[in-house]
Amino acid sequence: MKAVAVFPGKPDSIHLTELEEPSVEEIPDGRGVLVEVLRVGVDGTDKEINDADYGAAPEGYDFLVTGHESFGRVLEVGPNVRDVEPGDYVVATVRRPGGSIYDRVGLSDMTTDETYRERGINLLHGYLAERYVDDAEFIVGVPAALSEVGVLLEPTSIVEKGIEQAYEIQRRLKVWRPARAAVVGAGTLGLLATLALRLRGLDVTTLARTEPPTLNSELVEALGGRYLSTREVPLVEAAERHGPFDIVFEATGASVVAFEAMEALGKNGVLVLTGISSGDREIEVPGDRILLGFVLGNKVAVGSVNANRSYFESGVRDMALAEARYPGWLGRLLTHPVRGLEGYEEMIRLLTEEKSAIKVFVEVAKDAGNGEG
Repeated sequence: MKAVAVFPGKPDSIHLTELEEPSVEEIPDGRGVLVEVLRVGVDGTDKEINDADYGAAPEGYDFLVTGHESFGRVLEVGPNVRDVEPGDYVVATVRRPGGSIYDRVGLSDMTTDETYRERGINLLHGYLAERYVDDAEFIVGVPAALSEVGVLLEPTSIVEKGIEQAYEIQRRLKVWRPARAAVVGAGTLGLLATLALRLRGLDVTTLARTEPPTLNSELVEALGGRYLSTREVPLVEAAERHGPFDIVFEATGASVVAFEAMEALGKNGVLVLTGISSGDREIEVPGDRILLGFVLGNKVAVGSVNANRSYFESGVRDMALAEARYPGWLGRLLTHPVRGLEGYEEMIRLLTEEKSAIKVFVEVAKDAGNGEG
């Protein structure tokens, strides 16, 4: 079968390749789920892997199949699978358990292992293929009502984890009731964070460099959020106007923004860091002022990466609520489709050059369930 892969460590090596057909018998204990891939979302991670910034091939291969944001339909299940059946829509999680104590209790996203295995990212083939097989433990059912937007579940799970971690941390305060939040970055992750925070009833200010009007700013405002350009209103000034911010969700990966967010965070606030920079940029920051604010203000900064199954499941719930409360909003994020695995060069071009893209995704196969592709 066809798949899109890179040669890890070799820049611009993305290509179409062939893989053996997967089978439910590959998964032990009758727990296999064979899935036809319908759509795969792609993002900066896929671009960076093609740039050879990171990524490693699975054992026995010199290439890595990319794509970690899956959506598909079950074709076949093993005899001991109970939660899904042929015809169901599903999304697969990304990270697989390692050897740490956290991995053993279902928290692979909190692993202390130095080396981790993530499908489409490191040591495991991803989902940019015609089919894949996996253990039912890592397969999450998606209602048919979400079939047109189900490919957004993986990035939604990242948002769910970040926000839920903020609430979990602040249980220490007994009566923490966040009212105002800032989201820094208005790409896919930032917009989904805006959505999740609005669904929780917070007043949300979303900041990005681009000046409105744009589709991104329209999407923020459609949720009842506030969009600001940092070219006009810096983050710290936005906090003075519209804060104090109880939660700041950082979704840019720019270190300078992370330190600005530390200044903008209100007392008893939580800064959730989800962006990653692969560079080695050095910046000057007002260290004493930030330290003073964190200590006297009981502030918290937490890094959040990946998501375990529970956050995918909470993502399904929030996406269903979003479709009811803001009909059609999620679908507007799917701005740039690529037809077929053969369109991998166009996929990379869009990730590299198309600044207006919110979510680039590959239509791998036509959905026989609803007749659309």
